[in-house]
Amino acid sequence: MMKKLSVLLITLALACAPAVHAGDNPIRVEVNGLVCDFCARALEKVFDKQPAVAEIDVDLGKKVILIHLKDGAEIDDALVSKLVTDAGYGVVEIIRHATDE
Repeated sequence: MMKKLSVLLITLALACAPAVHAGDNPIRVEVNGLVCDFCARALEKVFDKQPAVAEIDVDLGKKVILIHLKDGAEIDDALVSKLVTDAGYGVVEIIRHATDE
C-alpha cells in the first residue's frame, strides 16, 4: 500500500511541475503573416523536422515563435529565415538569447 501511495505522490508531483524547455535561451523570431492556428501548426511541422530543434512555442497574439534548441545544438539565422519564408511567412526580426516575454 505504501509503495502505491509513494508512486502516486511522485506521479502527481511530476504532473504538477512547471514545464521546462530544452535550451536556456530560445531564439525569438518575429513573424509577419502569423495570424491563425493553421499558421502555427505549419511552422511547428517545419521546425520539428530540424534535428537541432527541441520544440517551438508559437504566440499568435505577438506574432512570435520561440525556438528551443536541444542541448549543445545550434541553428543559424539564415536557416531559420529560410524555413520561415519557405513556409510562406516573413521574418521581421530574429533575436538571440530571447526570453519568454
